Order: sequence, then structure tokens, then C-alpha cells
Amino acid sequence: MATTLPIPAGERPKADGNTSGFLSTRFLTLALGSIGVVYGDIGTSPLYAFREAARAAAAGGAVTATEVFGVLSLIFWSLIIVVTLKYVLILLRADNNGEGGTLALMALAHRALPRSGLIVLAGVIAAALFYGDAVITPALSVLSAVEGLAVLWPASSHLVLPISIAILVLLFLGQYRGTATISALFWPITLVWFLALAILGIMNIAASPAVLLALSPTYAASFLFSHGIIGLITLGAVFLAVTGAEALYADMGHFGRRPVQVAWLVVVMPCLVLNYFGQGAMVLARPETMENPFFLMAPGWAQLPMIVLATAATVIASQAVISGAYSLSRQAVQLGLLPRLEVRYTSEAEAGQIYMPQINLLLLVGVLLLVGIFKTSGALASAYGIAVTGTMVVTTLLAIVVVSRVWKWGLAGALALVVPFLVIDLVFLGANLLKVVEGGWFPLLLGGILVVCMLTWRRGTAIVFAKTRRLEVPLPELIASLEKKMPPRVSGTAVYLTSDRESSPTALLHALKHFKVLHEHNMILTVVTADTPRVKEDELVTLEWLGPSFARMTARFGFAESPNIPRALAAARRLGWEFDIMSTSFFLSRRSVRAAAKSAMPRWQDQVFIALSRNADDASRFFRIPTDRVVEIGAQMAL
Repeated sequence: MATTLPIPAGERPKADGNTSGFLSTRFLTLALGSIGVVYGDIGTSPLYAFREAARAAAAGGAVTATEVFGVLSLIFWSLIIVVTLKYVLILLRADNNGEGGTLALMALAHRALPRSGLIVLAGVIAAALFYGDAVITPALSVLSAVEGLAVLWPASSHLVLPISIAILVLLFLGQYRGTATISALFWPITLVWFLALAILGIMNIAASPAVLLALSPTYAASFLFSHGIIGLITLGAVFLAVTGAEALYADMGHFGRRPVQVAWLVVVMPCLVLNYFGQGAMVLARPETMENPFFLMAPGWAQLPMIVLATAATVIASQAVISGAYSLSRQAVQLGLLPRLEVRYTSEAEAGQIYMPQINLLLLVGVLLLVGIFKTSGALASAYGIAVTGTMVVTTLLAIVVVSRVWKWGLAGALALVVPFLVIDLVFLGANLLKVVEGGWFPLLLGGILVVCMLTWRRGTAIVFAKTRRLEVPLPELIASLEKKMPPRVSGTAVYLTSDRESSPTALLHALKHFKVLHEHNMILTVVTADTPRVKEDELVTLEWLGPSFARMTARFGFAESPNIPRALAAARRLGWEFDIMSTSFFLSRRSVRAAAKSAMPRWQDQVFIALSRNADDASRFFRIPTDRVVEIGAQMAL
């Protein structure tokens, strides 16, 4: 019953991960850990990015030095401008109390412009597109890795699809176990992966060092201006090299800004650049390797180990984006964009280690559909860019609000800083829109469905809230009437959950109507979502006494936290509220929603909202209330 509009709450110290210097053990641990989680996605891009960009540049013909130099220059400067400048050096500073990501940025912008519906719409669109990314990344990455088998043993090409499907199914079926036991292996494997990328790159660059001339931006500019529409199509494929950059921002809260920055500048970017240029050098020397330049870079004896290492790296990259989808879903629920969804905690030590069965099932279905429809990584690459470029455009637009209002640069300063990046993002988006027919329709379709669901849920809950308030009695009036004519009392404490702290809870009114008794102590409890990721313990609850028999408590949780009523009650105990959990009953209202003859929403939207509400998680489980202490009172409502 969290409110749909976030409210301010206490801040926590920003996690910059640099409390003891760059050479401290803690800092190095965070930087190495970020390599395994943050950079898994962008780290697997060499499997397919150069190949697809070079094919697009050649437009079906033989790849020449002009195309190779142009593609390499475009990739290098995309990594510099989009990833290094925009994300690593600028956006990582736009944190919401140490947390990053689109919804964190939306909450930050919403705090600056609380009445702007466009801010919420932007967050909804970006969140919906992220789910497209979360579906495509595992499918594309795993397919790209397993396709290495066809390079090593051409006769095994028919096994690529079933092996990929088996790996993906096992990946999703194992999510319920959590990643606590295997996450310690993420950074060593990924670090070995990046070092292997660098070594393979250096080996091939040494044979054709002239390829390093492509570091000059003149080759990128010359290629774009001389190739017309082919240049724009190539730019859409080049964007595959920076997909995963959004993970830098989204996962910042796990490691801190500076460890993420140092990991990129010292390890990840140099290794990626060396590998891309190594692929280019090899294709210049041996054009026939254009079939699969990544795996053909390795000597024959190293190809099988590279396939195994690539598969492990893609599974890690997939795990990171799947975990990101869980975190995003929890934030969306807290911000009132999705109904309550079941959250299972897979680690007693880490609150962020969660598993969401409904989201996991939807992601698995989407991934298997993608693999079944597109069948190869080359075909699937066409679907990838739109979801990520759309997310990046929305992130950049939200950054204008944050830079101008939160950083207080003013509109002119914000535009001067951000608009150049927005122009680049829009160019990339336009280039990827050219691939709508080839596969880009899938993330657009998925994103459109999710946007409709989120906006429908937000609008429907607002309608239910307004109708409920009209039906309920103002809380002060009810308390006053009860004090004049007190009904029979029973011992113990009753806690009534409600989303409207000013009105009498429906469960309380029904209890008085049907049971005709009142508990000795009564607590009106409202759970609200702060516009910060987490709330400090001393600001978790506020307590207000309304009379000898009634008190009102507001429990605040951050949008990156899951509501925990027992934790809130423990905090209330420290404020002086005495209660015995064994003599406390929790009263919840369970509303059954049906379409009205004259609804505020179209009939189809009513049905979507009803379907979403029916699939919402049980309130007692969502709020982590002891199930043997819960009393649910049902009520029907017409939209």
C-alpha cells in the first residue's frame, strides 16, 4: 500500500568508495568487483560489434581498409564520448544518495520538478526499454559465444541453437538460488576475459601496427561524410560497442563512483580498444577472417579455451542484467509503477540479492522467443541498439533537469553541457531506427506493452485512491465519534495498514461494522516511498498520538528497499510505542476491482488494470508481516 508519489527522506552518505585512498584494500576490492558486475555487458561486445559494423560498412561487398579504419575510428571515439565523457566522468556524478540508474535519476528530477508528469513518463519509458535490454543481452551474448563452436568445428553449426537455449534455460532456472555463492568468481573470470582480449589484440596489432592510425577522428568523420546512408547504418552497428554503458550508472550504488571510474579507465577501456584494433588488424591482413574475426584472432590451440571463457563471460554479463531487472522492478513497485511483485531474498547478508519469480519467468519467455525468432547473433544484433539508445536518450533528457535544477547550473549551463551528448544519442537512435524492420520492432513492441502497463497501473491506482477517499470517513471524525460512544473493547493491539493517512482505513470501518468491537490499542500505519534509495534508521518512522486508543505511524522506505513492517515496528518501539507482537493483529484491506458501467478509463485499460491487480503479490508477504497475525477484510470496488 505504498503511495505512488515519492516524498523526501533522509540522505545517506554518498558511496564514492574512496574513503582510504586509491591504493587501499577496500578500494581495490570495489574496483575489481565492479569489473565482474558492471562491465560484463560492454565487455562481451567484441564478440559481435566489430563484425556487424564492418559488414554494414562493406554493404555486402568485400571489406577494404577504408571501411576497417572508419569502423575502428567510430568505435574508439564512441567509447571516448559516450562511455568515458558522458557516463564515467559526468553522469556518475548525478547520483541519488550514492545510487544511480534511470529511476534513481527520475526520482532526483522529480524532486526538482514535483509537478511534472513528463518526468514520470520519461522514467516509465526508460524503465520499459531497459527490460528490452534485459531480454536481448542474454540471448545475443550467449549466442555469440556459442557460435564460436562453428568456427572451431564447422560441422557443429546445427548444435549452436540448442546449446544456447540449454545454457539460457539453466541460467534462468538457477536464479532462485541467488548469486551469493558464485558472485565471488565474477570478477576473476571477467578480469581474465579482459586480459585475454588485450593479449589477442596486441598479438594482431603487432603484425599490422598501421591500424593504430584509426585512433584519429578524421577517419570516423571521413567515413560518415563519404558513405551517406551506409555510414548511418554502420553507425547503428557501431553502437553495439557501447551497449552496456548504462550499467555503469545503474550499478554505481553497489561499488561507488570512483572504483567504477578507475576500473573503466585502467582496465576495461584499454582492453576493449586493443581487442577492437586487433580484430581490425587481422581483417586487414586476412580478409577471409571477416566471417568471425573475434574467435579467429586466437591461435588454433587457444580457440576452444576462448569459447569456454567467452561463454562464462556472457553468462556473467547476462546475470548482471537479470539482477538489474530485479532491482529495477523492485524500484518500479516502490514508485507505484507496477503492482506488488513477490520478492525473495537469496542472501542473509546482502539486501540487494533478490529473486523475483514473476520477472524471471517473463524474462525467460522473452529470451527464448528472441532466440527462436532470430536464431543467430547477427540477426539478433539488429534488435539490440534501439532499446539501449532509447534508454540513453531519456537518461540524457533527465540529466538536463538534474544539472539545471539540482546542480544549479541554470538552463543555459545545463544545455551547454548536455545537448552535445543528446545530439550524439539522437544520431545513434536514428541510425538504429533504420533497423526496425530487421529486428528493432521487438524491443519497441516489448517497451510499448510495458509503458502501457505502467501508465495504466499508475492511473488505475490513482482512481482507486480517489474513490476510496470519497467512501472513507476522515480519521479525526471517526476517532471523535468513537470517544463519545466507545464500543466494547478487546485486549491487544490492532495495526491497520492504509495508503491514506488522513482517512479511516477501510479495514477498520469494516471491523467496527461487522465485529462491533475495538482493540485496546490501535495503530494506523501508512507506508510511503521516499525519493531517495534508502532511508536512515532514525528517519524510518514518525509517530503521532491521536488519542488514548489511537496512534498514527508513517513508515518511510527508499525506492531501492523492500518495505519491512517488523523493522518499522521495532523502530517505533524505540520511540516509545509499547506492544507485544503475540497480541498484535494486522488488518489489511483486500480490494476486488471490477469495471464500472462508466469508467474513468477505456474498457481495455480497465481490463489491463484488473489483470495486473489480480496478479499482485499478497500484501502480508510483500510487507513481510507474520502471516499468522494477519486478518484480511475484502471489499469490492468499481473503477
